[in-house]
Amino acid sequence: MTARALVAALCLGSSACSIIGPPALRQSRLQYNETVKVTSEQEMLLNIVRLRYADTPSSLAISNIAAQFELAATAGAAPFFAAGADQPFATVLPQVGVGGADRPTFSLTPLDDSNFVRRLFTPLSLDGAVYLARTTWPIQTVFRLYLENLNWVPNAQSASGPTPAQAPPPSGFREGIAALQALQDRGDVVFGHEERVEAIGGPVPASSITAEAAIQAVQQGCELVPSSDGTTWQLQKRARHYVMHLNPKAAGLAETKAFLSAFRLKPGREKYDVTVDESPPFSGEEQLARVDLETRSLLQALYFVAHGVEVPPEHLEKGLARATRSADGKPFDWRVHLEGLFHVRSRPGGCDSDPQEAHVAIEFNEHCFFIEGSDQDTKATFALLMELSRLELPDQASKAPLLTIPLGR
Repeated sequence: MTARALVAALCLGSSACSIIGPPALRQSRLQYNETVKVTSEQEMLLNIVRLRYADTPSSLAISNIAAQFELAATAGAAPFFAAGADQPFATVLPQVGVGGADRPTFSLTPLDDSNFVRRLFTPLSLDGAVYLARTTWPIQTVFRLYLENLNWVPNAQSASGPTPAQAPPPSGFREGIAALQALQDRGDVVFGHEERVEAIGGPVPASSITAEAAIQAVQQGCELVPSSDGTTWQLQKRARHYVMHLNPKAAGLAETKAFLSAFRLKPGREKYDVTVDESPPFSGEEQLARVDLETRSLLQALYFVAHGVEVPPEHLEKGLARATRSADGKPFDWRVHLEGLFHVRSRPGGCDSDPQEAHVAIEFNEHCFFIEGSDQDTKATFALLMELSRLELPDQASKAPLLTIPLGR
């Protein structure tokens, strides 16, 4: 009992006891959280830099962290032989040991399966594009990042893959999106949706309609509606359509005129349909009544921002990264498309001591690439990419209602 009391007393004064129980959670949880956050950001930045160098991106998911804390205590007594003592064991020396151990287990899963690859290549859905446009993220950040074109006005489409040799053709996309941002800042543009009734298939003879068919239609979210003369019935359903509302009081603003002109929209309207890939290319139609989007996938968005990486001149000279050139043969400055959106700086040497001004930094090709802590635009874009990379994209396959109507009756 004396030995146990001694062990307990030593434990209370030992740092080993602070690694078990609630103190262990208090000391370790935020440290693990910070480490996971920092390494995830470094992995994202590394993949962006890799894409600029036409290298293959790779990701590891931390699927599990199991932290095991252990405290071990031992107690014993050892004889001490004193010279000249009458008894063989004149003295007994107590022996006490207290030790602690932290044995974390990390589960890392390579993200190279078919589902992850499909997610990388799946374009952002219309639902996702409108949802992001309605959040507090600046609409010009969302559209510049995730749109290939709007009403076939290109947004540096050749930058959605490996660095092109020739610069993308100029367009009024960025000016038009800047005007849209100004309208949204004033509350003159609102993205929303409305329910509309759509006909499915052609009319069906009234003699073929049964109570079973009507019930089946309702179960699938549809409705059978008779014609005015009662000879035929029509299968209908209510569908959600996205629209962009434009304040009629803003019709005379310079930003409104710039936005409508840049994307060939009909003036004088208060509402425009928002669609994905419904306008045919090369149509030559100048007055459009809808905002038609062609969206990018996550991989295309990463390729696009990768052109904001500051490549050292010696790497361009060695051919480690491709240099894009304008029509006159001069080096093309990608800031034309990425200024105010994304920029990664670089400096020779490693990142053993991260730059004090760095928000996140990684080493690649004997250089340190980093995002400045004061670059709020790049940090916002980077944060958006981080969050979107964690999302599961919805299945875009449209499922038509299945309805069996006995036409032979």
